[in-house]
Amino acid sequence: MAISMLNRAAMCLAICEGATALSHINDAGFWLVGSLLKIDEKTTLKSWSIMETLIGVIALIVSLIISLFA
Repeated sequence: MAISMLNRAAMCLAICEGATALSHINDAGFWLVGSLLKIDEKTTLKSWSIMETLIGVIALIVSLIISLFA
């Protein structure tokens, strides 16, 4: 395949952001943050969802920008 290194990087970033954006309850960090900060599960889920969504959207935008210039 004749795919540039930047396109490969954009594909890897898109795959990783998809995995990150949908890893709520299965993520050990979710439970670790909730237990160490003594936050109930409902509040942890709300804050974790916002954080993961932001990470996913920003990574998607970055991967789209990379793919435009590759």
